[in-house]
Amino acid sequence: MYCSKCGANVSEGAAFCSACGQPVPGTSAVAPAPAAYTPPSPVPPPSTQYPSVPPAYAPPAQAAWQTSARPPVAYAGFWLRFVAFIIDLIVLYFVGMIVTLPFVASVGMREIMRGHMPMSPEELMPLMGAFIRLFLIRMVLNWLYYALLESSGWQATLGKKALGLEVTDMEGRRIGFGRATGRFFAKIISSLILFIGYIMIGFTEKKQGLHDMIAGTLVIRKL
Repeated sequence: MYCSKCGANVSEGAAFCSACGQPVPGTSAVAPAPAAYTPPSPVPPPSTQYPSVPPAYAPPAQAAWQTSARPPVAYAGFWLRFVAFIIDLIVLYFVGMIVTLPFVASVGMREIMRGHMPMSPEELMPLMGAFIRLFLIRMVLNWLYYALLESSGWQATLGKKALGLEVTDMEGRRIGFGRATGRFFAKIISSLILFIGYIMIGFTEKKQGLHDMIAGTLVIRKL
């Protein structure tokens, strides 16, 4: 038997054509139901959770001394430093009198004060030696006064401290005893050239005298 639709050979007793599925006349078979449609399994939505990301690098907090604002300062001018010098001169005068008074009494200065001047070489030579010793004592006293106080925590002599002045290096730091000593003896050069080394304070950019330039120091005033 042949299919009436496609002409294919159909076996005896078959209800449908094996080639096209056409029902064979004279059979009561029911066409097979199509296979049930199975939908594909749904794809899970993408996760909205992202992998943890390490926090951005945060620079360490600056030290307190870096963040805190430094007090404003200004360079000390000529007249301000001159007043400080007068105060130091008065202090050294009284301290020097106390220190040298025993030496004055021991070398016969009392006789000179009474009007008795030495006339012979035998009287003059000891007196000259006494004057040299007194000069050296006063020089050492002045040196220690300036060098010790300007290199101390005060960074200033009594006169400078009274006016709010400080001696620093070129970066504003405390100076040592050696630099304070060099600054003191450099003042001799500022004095020998007709005090021009001191007058320079009023004209230089950072208010430095010649002795400040030699020692690499500044005199600043806190505002």
